[in-house]
Amino acid sequence: MARLTVALVHGPALDRHGREQTTALTNLDVHDIARSARTFGCAAFYVVTPVVAQQEQARAVLGFWEGDRGRRRNRTRAEALALVQVVATVDDAVAAEAAALGRPPVLVGTSAKPEGAVPYAALRRQLDDDDGGALLLFGTGAGMPRSLIDRCTVVLAPIVGPTDRDGRRFNHLSVRSAVAIVLDRLRGS
Repeated sequence: MARLTVALVHGPALDRHGREQTTALTNLDVHDIARSARTFGCAAFYVVTPVVAQQEQARAVLGFWEGDRGRRRNRTRAEALALVQVVATVDDAVAAEAAALGRPPVLVGTSAKPEGAVPYAALRRQLDDDDGGALLLFGTGAGMPRSLIDRCTVVLAPIVGPTDRDGRRFNHLSVRSAVAIVLDRLRGS
């Protein structure tokens, strides 16, 4: 079975006008995605932000949970947060995974836009049959820029619900929800 990891990409990200930006780190995303990553057996969860102040903020939160007080307060939360690694760039996450695997991971893009075509079942079979690794990239803001999506070997189909009465699909999940759904589709029982 392939090593599966997750990256939450705060930079580069798109704003609602399609311009590249860096988004704000949220404590809730870090906690909830770490819990999903632990639940579904991910080996690591990378928080990607080029902003040094946000890196320091994330490390301060993680430091509490790594300490005795955090572990005593909520052992399972501390266990989940132990998966988190704070990095400045996607390339840093790829390098960390390449070091762990002995080769670069397959980059898997996710998007709420209909640009993804690979069905979850196909990637799940690949992960089950492979001994390598896959790094799932999740965007923040209005998503990942084209330059990052184009680096991905695989781009998963978007998560969609039923068609609304007016014939359109509402597709605006929180990234925390999207990560949980994707991981369940790839590793759930």
